[in-house]
Amino acid sequence: MARNDLNGKRVAILATDGVEQVELTEPRRALDAAGATTIVVSPAAGKLKAWQHDHWGDEIPVDRPLSEAKPDDFDALFLPGGVMNPDRLRTNKQAVQFVKAFFQVGKPVAAICHGPWMLVEADVVRNRSLTSWPSVQTDIRNAGGDWVDRDVVTDMGLVTSRKPDDIPAFNRKMIEEFAEGIHTATKVETRTTTEIRR
Repeated sequence: MARNDLNGKRVAILATDGVEQVELTEPRRALDAAGATTIVVSPAAGKLKAWQHDHWGDEIPVDRPLSEAKPDDFDALFLPGGVMNPDRLRTNKQAVQFVKAFFQVGKPVAAICHGPWMLVEADVVRNRSLTSWPSVQTDIRNAGGDWVDRDVVTDMGLVTSRKPDDIPAFNRKMIEEFAEGIHTATKVETRTTTEIRR
């Protein structure tokens, strides 16, 4: 991938305590290497505590409190996984609205593992193809999404992957979609099957 694909792009990383550490740090490193400015947005104060496989991991500084974050200030959104992280965020109305705002204007979004729970809560998966950690597939289908078992799925600026093993493929597609910027066909009912790329 070109190192400067994302020069000038500002990417919000929405996360809170319990985020799966590698699913935040590895994609963030790839975004930074591609020239993006990444900003951790969180309702957690000052720092959030990451989860590492089966135990608590590192503390990650919060760059901007969710209460002060405006979707208009960002070009793209990245939602890392971990079970606790999206489960806590999806009960936060401000976090859900933050996610929804990116879809309303067609800005690209990437989510991995349990991260798509936030997409379900924001009601933005209807008529979209996506993937996730397998335990989230029923939620996605019940919300009107088409769940597929693949390392990475791209659908009109939305990039999703299943698990940490998928991170290399996820990073490549995320950078590609974030570089493309706003997708004009934001209303799902206007899309055709040829616009759904996997």
